[in-house]
Amino acid sequence: MNMQNLMAQAQKMQREITAKKEELEKMEFLGKSEWVEITFSGDRVIKNVKITKEGSISDDEKEILEDMIQIATKDAFIKINEAMNEKLGKYAGALDGLM
Repeated sequence: MNMQNLMAQAQKMQREITAKKEELEKMEFLGKSEWVEITFSGDRVIKNVKITKEGSISDDEKEILEDMIQIATKDAFIKINEAMNEKLGKYAGALDGLM
């Protein structure tokens, strides 16, 4: 394989990676916990936070709610990472820590 072919393949891979990342950034991911739903874009921007618990919230429930927000956020990030691995996994060896 000559250098010109190698460069062409690298440029093609870069275009594919860029396209997949743009596709992921446009996707939305819903993180859920018992009382909270948080929607993120693929680039980890919060799009929506929804409290699903009905009624008033006591001080004890406020602390629980904070924990639920953390759980929902973690759930959404796990889904984003899974989608990234699914879409960009074949490039993982070529990226070596760039993401």
